[in-house]
Amino acid sequence: MTFLFDVKLNLFDPSYVQTNKTTDTAATTFNDLSGEMKTFYSDYLIDLAEPELVHAQFGQKHPIPKNGGKIIEFRKYDPLPKALTPLSEGVTPNGQKLNMGVLTATVNQYGGFIELSDVLLLTAIDNNLVQATQLLGSQAGRTLDTVVREVLVGGTNVQYADGSVSSRAALVGGDATPANNKYLTIDAVRKAVRALKVMNTPRINGDYVGIIHPDAAYDLMSDPKWVNVKTYSDPEGIYEGEIGKIEGVRFVESTEAKVFHAENLAGTQRTLLINNGGGYSGAITSVAFDGGTVASSALVGRKIMINGVTATVTANTASSITFASTNFGSIADNAVIYPGEAGKDGRDVYATLILGANAYGVTEITGGGLQHIVKQLGSAGTADPLNQRATAGWKAMLTAEILVDAYMVRIETASTFNDAPAN
Repeated sequence: MTFLFDVKLNLFDPSYVQTNKTTDTAATTFNDLSGEMKTFYSDYLIDLAEPELVHAQFGQKHPIPKNGGKIIEFRKYDPLPKALTPLSEGVTPNGQKLNMGVLTATVNQYGGFIELSDVLLLTAIDNNLVQATQLLGSQAGRTLDTVVREVLVGGTNVQYADGSVSSRAALVGGDATPANNKYLTIDAVRKAVRALKVMNTPRINGDYVGIIHPDAAYDLMSDPKWVNVKTYSDPEGIYEGEIGKIEGVRFVESTEAKVFHAENLAGTQRTLLINNGGGYSGAITSVAFDGGTVASSALVGRKIMINGVTATVTANTASSITFASTNFGSIADNAVIYPGEAGKDGRDVYATLILGANAYGVTEITGGGLQHIVKQLGSAGTADPLNQRATAGWKAMLTAEILVDAYMVRIETASTFNDAPAN
């Protein structure tokens, strides 16, 4: 216990230094972390963050030189058509021109910090810089991973389950009849791979790559064709987070894989019950409900689902919901109103990304990568005249951009499980 307390004081408390040093100059020098300490904590931060950075792992890396601006331009050249016309002897054919497309992306800065008081540093048992670094490393990793993920799941090349349904709202889970459930299957993966092959999508180290949530992986790994990562003949080439492969796709598992989760409609109450005293049938523009505590206008802009049909709320009171004319069919009394942003009856929907090479790019400004920043007690000068506040933080510059939408497929499915936290 004493050792940790002494280390903590050595890191943060100027009064401790002044007690053991004879000059203010020595105290000022000690206030800055030594080169060794900076290196240790910076590496620690990156080590903690790296396992979370799954989504950036397979993109083109494009560092922008320092002082090179915040905007990067990606250039794409369309393939040339086949030259099937035979050449005539001595006759020069017409030449062709390059057809170039341009994509631009703006690099943004992200960061966070923790403030540590002198009282905490003097009285706590744990080494608070280490604890702060652990929390900051996790935050940095999840933040940067999510920035890239949200770009990737915004792609337009989407496949719902095995292609047997045409919308997210039709994805069923938890049905008593197994055939009705739209879980991730080998056939869904095979169809996504076929879509990439048709577009001549280049592979990554000989295979395509899938980013998958553990819940979706559970459904897929039961297939007898699944090859567990432990049986690979080349364990040196395993990706960060890789769990196995099937149908030419190597899967990397992450709890940060996208889950489309519909929030509760009323506080802790996920659904509402329709008050159908007068009966609803055919095209209607509003329904009454009872139970729950819904504030006026709280549902505006949200989607609801009744009988498997969705509508967007345009207005609501504490007991009724209004929307554009929608035909839900015949609605029984006490029929359930579900949140409509995910699968059927509000079921969570999991996005599994199947990626080829060059599908997207990730860029940062050189020198603006993940940085760990420590400010000692009193380092704020006149803003901290009594040496009461120290801080530890991180910052990074990052952006991502889809380069070829056809080189990636987003498979959306329900899962056996339905309790993934919103991410």
